[in-house]
Amino acid sequence: MNAVTNFLTRDCPACGANGGAAEAFSGEAAETLSLDDLRPYWRGLFQKKVFFTYDRCGGCGLLYAPVFFDQAQLGELYSAMEPNMDAIGDDAIEATQRIYFEEATNGLDVSGNFLEIGPDIGYIVARAALDPRFEHFYLFEPNKSVHAELEAATNRKPFTISEDMGDLSAVPDGSVALALMIHVLDHLLDPKAMLVQIRRKLKPGGRVAIVTHNERSLLRSVMGTRWPPFCLQHPELYNPQSITRLLNSAGYGEVEVHGSKNYFPLSFMVRQAAYTAGIKLERVPLPRTVLGLRLGNMMTIASAG
Repeated sequence: MNAVTNFLTRDCPACGANGGAAEAFSGEAAETLSLDDLRPYWRGLFQKKVFFTYDRCGGCGLLYAPVFFDQAQLGELYSAMEPNMDAIGDDAIEATQRIYFEEATNGLDVSGNFLEIGPDIGYIVARAALDPRFEHFYLFEPNKSVHAELEAATNRKPFTISEDMGDLSAVPDGSVALALMIHVLDHLLDPKAMLVQIRRKLKPGGRVAIVTHNERSLLRSVMGTRWPPFCLQHPELYNPQSITRLLNSAGYGEVEVHGSKNYFPLSFMVRQAAYTAGIKLERVPLPRTVLGLRLGNMMTIASAG
């Protein structure tokens, strides 16, 4: 632990290497502040940027924060967090989740159980429940307030819902046809341990599909430290090479990475562009037309091997 701030200090969570070169940092580094100081910055896209310094691992190339919140601090912060997609709108969320499901299941030739880590209210679960390839639904969602909606999304298919994302022991080994993590992996302190657990649950021919931000995207280059994924919620960030290395080290076979399309209201995109330029447009009425764009996210699909 850091003696001044009482935050977690750690080696690279992907390869265990110690030390790296600082690459991304905010004007006021989060590791120099207290937990109470950081609470106002925990949520919000259009405000002063404060985040933990990200180092580039010299061993595997992962971009990660060597000083970060510990698990207890994260639990406290997430428990007080309201939905973070209110600026996007339901139409855009539904369209994006539909694309995720289509990409994740394209060419999937096996049937079996469905596993999702962090399914929220079940956007993708509702689609998967209509797919005859999926039998029992294993859903790990820490927010108990959405469990009723998750249950409804299963459309009376057999299901198991748990709030403990770190323990997948309820899922039979070798039973899962598709495992999903949508913007979850880059929120985990120990992503490799999670991937190893999921690998044991996959059946031959099964796959894991993961959506993360791409820290080598054009959007990051344009926005610099104002890039939204540089925030207090991401202990690490991935690019196609670093996530492939991580999955290979966790025992997966073939890994395929491609840019993923997201849908956003035009108003959201205009405000993002204005924010990058230092202009605030919160009270300016803007059109809500939804656009599908391939910007800073990527879909990674890995086979059971």
